[in-house]
Amino acid sequence: MTKSELVDAIAKKTGKSKVASATVVDAILDAIKAALKKGEKVTLVGFGTFEVAKRAAREGINPRTQKKIKIKASKVPRFKAGKALKETVNKGR
Repeated sequence: MTKSELVDAIAKKTGKSKVASATVVDAILDAIKAALKKGEKVTLVGFGTFEVAKRAAREGINPRTQKKIKIKASKVPRFKAGKALKETVNKGR
């Protein structure tokens, strides 16, 4: 599902316009990004948790030249699905 398909589905389910639904989707995504940028955890009960994890500096290999390279430490966003989401996905298995 793409973002535009998500907006369409929300508009259809809520009876609101696509423009209003797109504004809501953008606001939600912006709020999640802002919280993660601050290092905060975002928990949506029944859906899952977004959080920032630290990835340590490490050594890698350039696949083209086979030379060793240093990869800097970084922060990466992570998502852990909640129990209700897992159950929904696994229904009917």
